[in-house]
Amino acid sequence: MNTELKRKIAFALSMGIVTTGIISFVLLALNLGFSDGFAGVWLRSWGTAYVIVIPAILLIGPRLQAKVDRLIR
Repeated sequence: MNTELKRKIAFALSMGIVTTGIISFVLLALNLGFSDGFAGVWLRSWGTAYVIVIPAILLIGPRLQAKVDRLIR
């Protein structure tokens, strides 16, 4: 595996952790409030979101980046 591919995968994994963590936390806090069991619900939601987002970042990201590159030269 070349360095560029490793860099892209590491970036996707890192961004996935940060973005899904923040978004799931904020949306649960807004919709449910800080009730009993919040941490467990949040961690479960975070894990689900992470599993969905990582393939999306890896599969959709390069195509979207190519389109942006074509639009902005």
